[in-house]
Amino acid sequence: GKGPQGLFSPTSPSLCFAFTDPHSLSYNFTIDPQPRDDQPWCEVQGKVDQKVFLSYDCGTAKIKYLSPLGEEVKNMSTWETQTVTLRDTGDLLKEQRSNVTPEKHTDKGPLTLQARMTCWREDNGHTSASWEFGFSGQLCLLFDSENGHWTMVHPGGRQMKEKWENDRAVTDFFKKVSMGGCRAWLQDFLVLWEKMLTTS
Repeated sequence: GKGPQGLFSPTSPSLCFAFTDPHSLSYNFTIDPQPRDDQPWCEVQGKVDQKVFLSYDCGTAKIKYLSPLGEEVKNMSTWETQTVTLRDTGDLLKEQRSNVTPEKHTDKGPLTLQARMTCWREDNGHTSASWEFGFSGQLCLLFDSENGHWTMVHPGGRQMKEKWENDRAVTDFFKKVSMGGCRAWLQDFLVLWEKMLTTS
């Protein structure tokens, strides 16, 4: 069934081009500055080819595996480094949130910061990666991991763009996680995926 789409639902126009090719991996981060009692301050949803396979709480480091692929992922040798990277990313976003959030608060309380990292395999075998950032469901800013270019798609992203464009450490972090981590993980997932398809 259709789970919550999370970020910029249902499909983000900027990413439509990426999914003409079937293989993609994305992680959706939601940073909530004032979570309700049982809600996490940082939640990550992992998707392979648009199908959710796990949900991760950065604060408690609890993982819910949500598909047969998720169950398989647990046994991957690289899985531990992935969870550390997801936690580090959540921490960075939490730390940065107050610096990049537009001043306007809504009646519903402070804005949640959302980020989606995606990497995908193209027909020629090349793997590309990008980030999308926004607040409370509104897509505001795109980051092309390959050329390091920031694109504002909504005025709400102005502060974020100005801040991060000039912050080498943040830009390098987003680049490294998406171009290094995400690409390697996608490769590992594809191997697993194919193995599962041949044995099922």
